[in-house]
Amino acid sequence: MGQTLTEKILEDHLVEGDLETGEEIGIEIDQVLTQDTTGTLVWLQFEALGLDEVQTELAAQYCDHQTYQFDFKNTDDHRFLRSAAGTYGAHFSRPGNGICHNVHKENFAAPGKTMLGSDSHTPTPGGLGELAIGSGGLDVTVAMGGGAYYIEMPEVVEVRLEGELPEWGTAKDVILEMLRRLSVKGGVGKIFEYTGPGVESLSVPERTTITNMGTELGATSSIFPTDDNTKDYLERLGRGDEHVEIGPDEDAEYADQITIDLSDLEPLIAKPSMPDNVVPVSEVEGTEVDQVMIGSCTNGAYEDILPAAKMLEGRETNKTTEMIVAPGSKQASEMLAKEGWVSEMMAAGVNFSEATCGACIGIGHVPASDSVSLRTFNRNFEGRSGIEDDNVYLCSPEVATAAAIKGEIVDPRNLADELGDLEDPGFEMPEKYTGSKADLIAPDEAPDDELIKGPNIGDVPLKDELDAELSGPNLLKMEDNITTDHIIPATSDILKFRSNIPKLSEFTLSRVDDQFADRAKQSDGGFLVAGENYGQGSSREHAALCPMYLGVEGVLAQSFARIHKANLFNFGLIPLTIDEDTYEKIDQGDNIEIVDDVAEAVRSGQEEFTVRVNDEWEATAHLDASQREREILADGGKLSHTKKQAESGGDSPAPADD
Repeated sequence: MGQTLTEKILEDHLVEGDLETGEEIGIEIDQVLTQDTTGTLVWLQFEALGLDEVQTELAAQYCDHQTYQFDFKNTDDHRFLRSAAGTYGAHFSRPGNGICHNVHKENFAAPGKTMLGSDSHTPTPGGLGELAIGSGGLDVTVAMGGGAYYIEMPEVVEVRLEGELPEWGTAKDVILEMLRRLSVKGGVGKIFEYTGPGVESLSVPERTTITNMGTELGATSSIFPTDDNTKDYLERLGRGDEHVEIGPDEDAEYADQITIDLSDLEPLIAKPSMPDNVVPVSEVEGTEVDQVMIGSCTNGAYEDILPAAKMLEGRETNKTTEMIVAPGSKQASEMLAKEGWVSEMMAAGVNFSEATCGACIGIGHVPASDSVSLRTFNRNFEGRSGIEDDNVYLCSPEVATAAAIKGEIVDPRNLADELGDLEDPGFEMPEKYTGSKADLIAPDEAPDDELIKGPNIGDVPLKDELDAELSGPNLLKMEDNITTDHIIPATSDILKFRSNIPKLSEFTLSRVDDQFADRAKQSDGGFLVAGENYGQGSSREHAALCPMYLGVEGVLAQSFARIHKANLFNFGLIPLTIDEDTYEKIDQGDNIEIVDDVAEAVRSGQEEFTVRVNDEWEATAHLDASQREREILADGGKLSHTKKQAESGGDSPAPADD
């Protein structure tokens, strides 16, 4: 039996376990990336482990979320991150240089490599044949120190592409079609591997749009084989020598297959407020649009902005519609500026933003109240844009630009018929990618060799070992699809405290219940109860760390998002799965007791736990965990566990010499 591309890369990096679906494996990581809202903890944890040098082939620290630097706290974080990169041997991308996934794609992503990143859209380089996985920052810390990354072997699902995209069809429509079919939970526990004759019709930038938004499916990763298009793209970047031909065997077997005929696709759009709320654009035509944004790590590259510029040539945006371009990288802005497209768009009424994640997480360009915003981003969770009860739609740059011209949602095919002189701009790459590298500092150019910590940068809190007895109130009952944005918001007033856990914890779950943090502080421990898909969205480990800091002992949910579940283990919170009947019966304020000797049961491999509620009724909860995860949980989290292993001479990243 032949192997899938995923299996080939995993086997080449396998250090522990067997490639059997559902079995835990440990893999060697070649590259790591982190960004400024997760990176401070990554490096503080690296310091706490006593490590003195990055052990992966490459590590990169990007400053892309807090780019605007509203006060000294943001700027202090960036200075600390620059000093950490210089001290430990990582590349450092300065604020304004661009979004981590775009800059990494331009400079470092390579076929056949493995990468771990403390950002959920890390799988973006799958479009170049790199197996990239998003994780919590602590997993990145350990991998960066030379430790293996552990994960349950996902199912590998084939997505067979046939045909070619029709006029006005885009790569964004491919991934929106996937979301329409599968939902935001459809990729949990899976890696999507794209195959078929339609693959060769897609350029690498188009492929990375698809792999980037595979995260919205809940997928572990997404990946394309390499081919002449991959080689061509790397050569245009000046990195042709990094090309490697890799792909699945002809007789590879997959867990499942999905077939998409590209020629059948039409312009699609995700309605508020979930990425899988997808319909044809024609179904929502006529909806008035107040704001249009092109950008983010999904559609912020040169190739994504150029079609918008061509559509706007000689035109102006509608007087009631504000249009903003937020490039994915400074390189994209620089190239567009040299070719005259920036001035063309400005003349049309477009406002250019700095290259930043910014608006995607509610920092800058917040929509007006009771308004509609069309964005080429990857997420439209309620409130994520920076205002509660927002109305954010997700679409391709072409659909977004058509709306900016018309002032309302319109199928670009219909707008072309109406205007008569509007043509499909098509997809175009430059002959060569150019641009300054002044904002990307290599380790051998680093100006710092010791850590620089400002007053807002604190220590990493540790949790004690798991107790034999766990009991406390249900501090909060939540519905399905609670995101990490709900747990720890990423707006500008909160984001600046990412390296100050005591202060940051005051905002925990404030978007669900603004009294939660106070209630948790007054309680001696307690639990959270949630429905399906708890913790979806961003990889931010603060969504586990802050509840832990407030005394939360565990979460009882009907199901968990992959990265967040791993983060709960990493910070010593027990994630127990409950059925729908149990969820319905538990009320907020009920006293919950795990009847078993919890510490012993966790270490011994026990899967079923008895939960007693108000001393009145009992239910069964399940712990789905490997033995390694159980040891981490019992030791009080991964940091405590790793330090304990190092002290006992176990298999863990080696601490620095004294």
